[in-house]
Amino acid sequence: MVKSQLAEYFPILLLALVAIGFAFGTLIMSAVVGRLANRSRRTGHSNRLKDIAYECGMLPIGDGGTRMSVKFYLVAMLFILFDIEVVFLYPWAVVYRSLLLKPETANLIFGSMVSFMAILFVGYVYALKKGAFDWRS
Repeated sequence: MVKSQLAEYFPILLLALVAIGFAFGTLIMSAVVGRLANRSRRTGHSNRLKDIAYECGMLPIGDGGTRMSVKFYLVAMLFILFDIEVVFLYPWAVVYRSLLLKPETANLIFGSMVSFMAILFVGYVYALKKGAFDWRS
């Protein structure tokens, strides 16, 4: 019995070993490729055009670290917030009908989702009043 329970942890151990091996393997390969690249620079087989950063076929023009508006990050965080809402809402909607078959939990299940939606609605109204969705300002 003990042997069979320990044997069930073998895939987890194997996955951990593969993950650790992948992490160290990429670090080692990065160092090896970096040394090879430095060797070609020292011998003169490199030029300025080969050393510029490649970005989707476009030549890099301007500063690479341009500042983004705080509004951009605010909208991104609000998107994540409402995306997480859907992550919690979808599984609830899938099992809601089967949960209604138990009359002792039906009101609790519905009430918990209504309270969850109410809290999110208050947050949405607050963001709307603060002008978080107004791109012009």
